[in-house]
Amino acid sequence: MKIKQTPLKDCYIIEPTIFEDDRGYFYEKFNEQKFEQLTGMNGHFVQDNISKSSYGVLRGLHLQKGDQSQGKLVSCLEGKVWDVAVDLRADSPTFGKWFGVELSAENKLQFYVPRGFGHGFSVLTETAVFAYKCDNFYSKESEGGVLWNDQELTIDWKLPVSDIILSDKDKIQPTFAAHNF
Repeated sequence: MKIKQTPLKDCYIIEPTIFEDDRGYFYEKFNEQKFEQLTGMNGHFVQDNISKSSYGVLRGLHLQKGDQSQGKLVSCLEGKVWDVAVDLRADSPTFGKWFGVELSAENKLQFYVPRGFGHGFSVLTETAVFAYKCDNFYSKESEGGVLWNDQELTIDWKLPVSDIILSDKDKIQPTFAAHNF
C-alpha cells in the first residue's frame, strides 16, 4: 500500500498493492493498522455505504457538522468518478481549497477525506458504484453542504454543465461565503 499526501492537509490518496496473475487479482482494500501508521489518522470506521449512480450525477458537496462530522475513505468499485474534497476547517492552512482525484474500478485508488471537509463526486461513466467507509455514524440533524458550483470555490467537475444531474437538495445548498466555518 502506498500513501500519497494531496495538496490538502490531512487528505490522502491510497494506492493498494495489487497481486495479479492469469487467474485475476487480489489486494488488501483496508488495513486499520497500516492506515493509521501511514497517515497518522483515525482508521476506525463504523459505517459502510454504497451508492450507484448514472452518468452525469453529481453528489455534493456534503458534510456532517460538529460532533457528528465524518472522516471518509472512499473508492469506486464499478465505473469511474471524479471525487472532490474541500477543506472547510477554518483553522487549516488549506481552508477553502479543493482537490480532485479520479477514482475507478480500474485504478483501485482510495481517497481519504478527513473530518471537517466537504465531499462530492461526479459520475464519468455510464454508471458507477461508489463505496464510503465512515468513521462516525450518519446524523440527519448534522448534515450540511456547500453549493456544487460555488463561484468562490470554482470546482471543475469534469463534466459539461448541461450533463450534470443534481438532487433537489444539492441544487439549493448555501454558498461557501454563506457559511460560518
